[in-house]
Amino acid sequence: MNNVELRKKVHSAMYSLIKQNGIASPVEVFIEIGVLSKEDCEKWRFGKIDYLERVCKINLSKLSTINHEIRVFARKNDLKPSWTYYKRWGCKGKKIKLRFSKSGDEQIERLYATHYVSQRKPTNQRAEKNTESANEDDVKSSAD
Repeated sequence: MNNVELRKKVHSAMYSLIKQNGIASPVEVFIEIGVLSKEDCEKWRFGKIDYLERVCKINLSKLSTINHEIRVFARKNDLKPSWTYYKRWGCKGKKIKLRFSKSGDEQIERLYATHYVSQRKPTNQRAEKNTESANEDDVKSSAD
C-alpha cells in the first residue's frame, strides 16, 4: 500500500469513526484500516503482548505515516486532542500502563495515546435524541 492509498484509508476511517462516535483514536484507526486485528488488540490490552507495534501488520514507517495523517485530519476538522491513559485490562487494583512502541519513547507513546474528539455531537446520538423527542411528542398528543 503506497502513502496516497494509506492517506485515503486513514482519512476515511477517521471520518467514519468521528461520524459514528464523535471520537477517534489511532488504535481504532489501525483496526478500521486492517493494520491491527481486534484479537491482537485485546491480547495487548490484557498484557499478553508487550507493545502494540509488535502485532501491527505494517512497518514502522507506515505506522508513522498513519499517525501523521491522523493529526492532519484532526487539524483540518478542528478535532480536539485528548490524551488517554491506556492501562492493562484484568489487573484488579493495579494500574499498569500499556506500551505502544518498542522504544517506549514518551513522544511516540503520547501520539499513540491521543484521541481526537469532535466538538459536535455524533450523528447516532442526534438520531436517537430526535427519535426520543418524536416519541415524547406522540405521548403528549395521545394524552390530550
